[in-house]
Formats: sequence, structure tokens, C-alpha cells
Amino acid sequence: MAAHAHAVKRYPGFWGWLWDWLTTVDHKKIGILYLVAGGLFFVFGGIEALLIRLQLMFPMNDLISEDFYNELITMHGTTMIFLAAMPVIFALMNAVVPLQIGARDVAFPFVNALGFWTFFFGGLLLNLAWLMGEVPDAGWTAYPPLATTAYSSHHGMDYYVLGLQIAGIGTLLGGINFMATIINLRAPGMTFMRMPMFTWASFITSALIVFAFPALTVGLVAMMFDRIFGANFFNVDAGGNIVLWEHIFWLFGHPEVYILILPAFGVISEVISTFSRKRLFGYSTMVFATILIAFLGFMVWAHHMFTTGLGPVANALFSIATMAIAVPTGIKVFNWLFTMWGGSIRFTAANLYAIGFIPTFVMGGVTGVMLASAPADFQYHDSYFVVGHFHYTIVGGLVTGLLAGIHYWWPKMFGRMLHEGLGKLSFWFYIIGFHLTFFVQHFLGLLGMPRRVATYLPNQGFDTMNLVSTIGAILMTVGIAVFFVNVVITSLKPRHAANDPWEDGRTLEWAIPSPAPEYNFKQIPLVRGLDAWWKEKMEGNKELPPAEPLGPIHMPSPSILPFIMGVGFFISGFGFMYNLVFAVIGLVIVLVCMALRSIFDDHGYHIEPEEPKKGEVAA
Repeated sequence: MAAHAHAVKRYPGFWGWLWDWLTTVDHKKIGILYLVAGGLFFVFGGIEALLIRLQLMFPMNDLISEDFYNELITMHGTTMIFLAAMPVIFALMNAVVPLQIGARDVAFPFVNALGFWTFFFGGLLLNLAWLMGEVPDAGWTAYPPLATTAYSSHHGMDYYVLGLQIAGIGTLLGGINFMATIINLRAPGMTFMRMPMFTWASFITSALIVFAFPALTVGLVAMMFDRIFGANFFNVDAGGNIVLWEHIFWLFGHPEVYILILPAFGVISEVISTFSRKRLFGYSTMVFATILIAFLGFMVWAHHMFTTGLGPVANALFSIATMAIAVPTGIKVFNWLFTMWGGSIRFTAANLYAIGFIPTFVMGGVTGVMLASAPADFQYHDSYFVVGHFHYTIVGGLVTGLLAGIHYWWPKMFGRMLHEGLGKLSFWFYIIGFHLTFFVQHFLGLLGMPRRVATYLPNQGFDTMNLVSTIGAILMTVGIAVFFVNVVITSLKPRHAANDPWEDGRTLEWAIPSPAPEYNFKQIPLVRGLDAWWKEKMEGNKELPPAEPLGPIHMPSPSILPFIMGVGFFISGFGFMYNLVFAVIGLVIVLVCMALRSIFDDHGYHIEPEEPKKGEVAA
């Protein structure tokens, strides 16, 4: 298909709208798809969490069965980490990073679409387990022998293994794509040390994904061979080793913590800087602290395994390495505080979430340092102290950071401002509910309550704190419900957000219309310093200086192939469990799509920058 200057044909009505979303390769639309899918899975994971807390509200409660409880804790952890947190991170990366670096799209738009659809169908396959009545039940860490056919003979853990493999393909494609995008597509003048902190965090997160996810993939493939084809990687009776799974899983699992939290660090850096009307304090130290966190993140995985019996030397080394991560993390915390110090702070909903993030994450980090001490960890291990710790880092840190980012960039993504009053109401319900839920869990752990138990005997000192924890979970649910109400109300309003609705935007995305045009920038901008848009505003400029003449803009063509490949992977995953014929059919669909993409060149098309509006492509 030769390049041309004509429109990609648009079809009217619902089916045209649906076709547009199924075939899009526009990074902004893919960001919205990630946000919607992540929100959907977040609701699933939240319902599972609420059921867990309702079961533990009273001692000897029989609201749900113990088998169902095991399924809930497995699916809650798996869904929240892989299917809710990761896609919302990718939603913000897709929506923001190309705009922040002055690019027209990501490096590989087709691969970007493929990454979304493989993630989505992998998540769909995993959650199909609920409808099939065969639900994963070995815990989200899937430790053998619980995850082997000896103790989980139905297909539940097969859904886990195959669903995460397919979803992981999408995550890996996204990581590669954003590394390539940030390295190659930065606007002229945007050196690495002029990149916004969110772009830096996205870049380092992408590198972590590229190095960490293959470890998980290897482990999942090995477990698939054990469960489906009768191999013996983790079968001790046949010479396998269950500790091997722990090493593989946590070699991925601990970098995954930083894959989750580093984008939140980037969000907090952007939001606090904007609403303090100040340049981020210690920008270069923030960059190197982020790099150091990522580097050390690969050297601490065995702190999850202190009680495994690795020996005092290994435990000591991993203990020291774990404590060392507190140093670059502490640098970030002080830099955020110094950014606010002396600033003209505005307490918007986005900034409330960002400010609330700081003490909450610090509390999670302090308990992390406590867990880093191997002798102490022997007491904390597998108790509710650990549950409290990782929810303070992942929910109190990551989810709070993502909510700050969603409120902050919502007008840039959708052209509408979220209601500030509802946003602040949502924040207070959420943050109070969060601390009520998880603060007391540290003390439950210190009193000896083990994690993953479906019930407990009365009069052990657990009763009141579990009741408080469940009340907190209900308040959190109300806070999230208010946020969704805010989204619905906002979506009914017209798109009238200004280019820079906060008036204090510092980075390039605030220099273009909200939402951004399909081509992002009429002319690729010339970047003349850190906080490029703020610098231009301070010099009295109304627009970014261009780095190229105005002319036709090359655009990639939409394609249905990524969607069909996602369907192919879904059919194949289903087939591996029930009928290998379908597994072959699914793989053939994927291979045919790959062949079509390889044989027929996509030269894209050209558009003129003045004419099209959002969602339109004109001659």
C-alpha cells in the first residue's frame, strides 16, 4: 500500500466506532484501552479483596468456604498486580511519554497495539477460570508443590500459567517499545538529562521489564511443562526442586515491585513540581537514584526466601543489599519535600494524592527495612505484618501514585476536567480507609496472625483489629466508587479543557490541545532546556519553537491484525488445557497474522496538520 495523502476510511455509527477502536495503533487511544481494561480488572480484584475482608471481619466466620477463600486470595493478588496495576501504568506511559518527549507516536505503533491485545486476552483467559469453575487456588506466588497436579489437579493453575504467559508477552512488547521510543524519538534538544522525571521512570521501568519478565516466562513455561506435559522441573519425587521455582519467581518478583513503583515515583515528581510551581529539587540526583534503585532491585530477590534455608552468608548479603535500597529511595523522599518547601502549593485532588503518597510510602519502606533483617524476618515471615507492609508499598504507594497521575493527566487524555470536589472527597475516603485497613495488620502480624488463613479462633487479640480492617476496606471501596462516579459525571460534559488546564504545566504535553490531535505536534518542537514548556512560558512565548518546517505528517495505518493475534493466543491457551487441536489452530492464526504483516508492507499515509480534528483524518 503506497503512502498517500488521503483519509483512512472512517465508517459511521456504532460499528464504525467499534472498528476504529479495534484497529487503532494510535498511542493515545491504546492508552485509553489500557486504562479501561485496567479499571475493569481493578474492579474484579477489588471485589475479591472485599470478600476476603468480609470473611475475616469476625472470628469463625462462615461467609465463604475455605476453598473459595483460597481461590480469592490467589486471584486477588494475581489480578491486582498483573492485570490492574500494570495496564494502568502502561495507560499513563502511552498517554504521556510520546507527548513529553515531543514524538508523534511510539517507535512501533503496530507492536504497541499487539502488546495491548495480548495482555487483554491473557487477562481474559485467566478470569475465564471463574466461569469454568476451575479457579487457581495455590496463592498468587504459585509455589509448588501446591501448584502441581498432585495438589491442584483441576485446570485452575493451568489458567494461571497460560493466562500470565500470554499477558506477559504484551508487557514485554510494551517494555521493548518504550525503550526504543525514548532512546530514538526524543525531539531535537531533548537530551537524556532534559527528560521529564516521568519519562525517566518509564524508561527505567521498561528496562526492568525487558530484563525481569523473561525470568517469569521461563518459570511459567517450566510449570506448564510440569502440569500439561508431565515434566519434572518442580517434582521432588522425580528429582525436581521446588526451591528453583522460588528463585525464578522472585528473580522476577522483586524487580516487579520496582516496575510497579518507579512510574508512581515519576508521577509524584511531575505532580508535586507542577502544583508547587517549582522546578523539581535535585533533578539529577533523582535520575541517578532511580537508576540505582533499578540496579539494586535485581540483587535482593532472596530476601523473600530468608526462611528457605539458604544459610547465614546468603541471608546476610541479601539483607545488606535490601537495606541499601533505602538510601536512593530516601533521596527521592527528601527531594519531593524540598520541592514543596517554599513553593506556592495548590491542594488540587491530584496533589492531595501525591502528598498523601509520601508519608504512606515511607511507612511501607520502614517496615521493608524491618523485614530486611533476616533474624527479624523469621518472626514476621508469613504473618499479617508482611501483608501490611506490601499493601503500604503497592496500594499506599503505587495505587495512590496512579490516582494522582490519572487526576493530573485526565484532561490531556480526555479533554475534560475531573470534578475537583468529588476528587477530594474520593481522596479522603480512600486514604482514611486505606490506613484503617492496613495499619492494624502490622499489629495482627506481631500478635501472630498468619496470612492466607480463612478464619481464626476468637479471643486471641485478633477480633477488634480485623473488624477495624474490614471497616477500612469498606471506606476504601466508597472512595473508589466516588472516583468512578466522578468519571461518569465528567464523561457527560463537553470537551473544553484548555491546553494547560492547570496553568502551571512544565512539560511539552501541556503545550498542545487537550486531548492531543492524532498527530500530537504539527511540527516537532525544539527543546531548549529542562521543563521545556515552562521555559518557553517564562520567556513570553505562546508556542513551542519548531524544529522542522510545517508539512504533511506521516501516519501509520490502523490494523485489525493485533486484535486477531490476541484472539489466536486466547484460543491456543484454551486449547492447551482442553484440546490440543485448538492449541494448534490458535497458533496457526497467530503465525498467519505474522506472515501477513511481514509480506504486505504498511507504508501508512500522510495528513495535513491544519485540517483534521481529534479522531478524524482528512485529506
